[in-house]
Amino acid sequence: MVNSWHVSVAAESITAFLFARIGYDVSVQYGANQPEYDLMVSKEDIIIKVSVKGSRDGGWGLTQGFKNKEVNYHEAINLWLNKHSNKTIFSLVQLKDVPINELPRVYLATPADIADLMKRARNGAGDTVLRENKVWSKAQYTADAIPKGWIFSEQRIHEVLANLK
Repeated sequence: MVNSWHVSVAAESITAFLFARIGYDVSVQYGANQPEYDLMVSKEDIIIKVSVKGSRDGGWGLTQGFKNKEVNYHEAINLWLNKHSNKTIFSLVQLKDVPINELPRVYLATPADIADLMKRARNGAGDTVLRENKVWSKAQYTADAIPKGWIFSEQRIHEVLANLK
């Protein structure tokens, strides 16, 4: 991947492909991106806004824009969470260590799922980056990882939709 724009295009394309492959209609935005979502997918009476985040380094920086001296990690995560509709889901696409002839790893989660996992990062200290799989070198931290249950599948889509309010 040459730059972040290429990562973004690749991530949106693979997400669109995966939803289309299982029978969802996919609408891609035209013009300037909406701040809340990148794709709309629908099937029968279900319409979902999908925010796509691509990564080529093992993590997705999500809340660093909210973190400062006056705002701790958990508060930054809450500020990020409050900016997202509870009707939007995230597609997290990981390109790190994926050969060109294999599909990237793709995970689905609600904003609340992500906020909860980010707050538990670093043994509950929180983090600004959602990490796919990170073993910390500092003794006070263990390992952080995306749950296996978040892997893109029809079952995961049903689970995520059931959790939307």
